[in-house]
Amino acid sequence: MQALSADEIRRSFVNSTKSQVKAMTLPTGFDELPWESLDFLGWRDPKAPARAYLVVPREEALTGIALNTAATGKPRRGTGLCDICHTAHQVTDVALFAARRAGAAGRAGNTVGTYICADLACSLYLRGLRELEVPQGETVPPQVRVQRLAVRLETFVSRVLA
Repeated sequence: MQALSADEIRRSFVNSTKSQVKAMTLPTGFDELPWESLDFLGWRDPKAPARAYLVVPREEALTGIALNTAATGKPRRGTGLCDICHTAHQVTDVALFAARRAGAAGRAGNTVGTYICADLACSLYLRGLRELEVPQGETVPPQVRVQRLAVRLETFVSRVLA
C-alpha cells in the first residue's frame, strides 16, 4: 500500500458524516506506519475504543469505512477466526465489527458485520510481522494468503457499498 496523507484518508470515507470524519483520530504512530507491508489501513480510535476504521485501496478509488464494535466484553475461552485474513486467534483477539452501509441504506440504519482481528493488523499477521498466540494450520505461502485477503476484503467493502 502506498503512504497516504491525513486528508486522503479523511476524504475516503463512504459511510460517515463530515462531522464524524472530522472527529476521527488517526492511528497512533501515523508517520511511522509500515505502509509497504499493509494491504489496507485499519485502526481502532484511541479516543473511542468501540470505533474503528478501514481504508482500502481499490481500483475505483480509496475507500474508507467506519466500523463499530463492543469496546470490551466478557473474557471468553477458545479460538476465533478472522473473516478477512483467516488467521486464528484467541477468541478475545477477534471482534465483530459492524459497518453502516453507504448511502440511503445506511441512513435507514442498515449495517453489515464481519469478524476481524481485533487490532486490525491482518496484513502484519499474514506476513509474519506480528506474533500469533494460536498455532496456524495453514501451509500456503504468504503471497497466496495476501491474495485471498484482497478478495475477502473486496467482498466486505462491496457489501458496505451495496
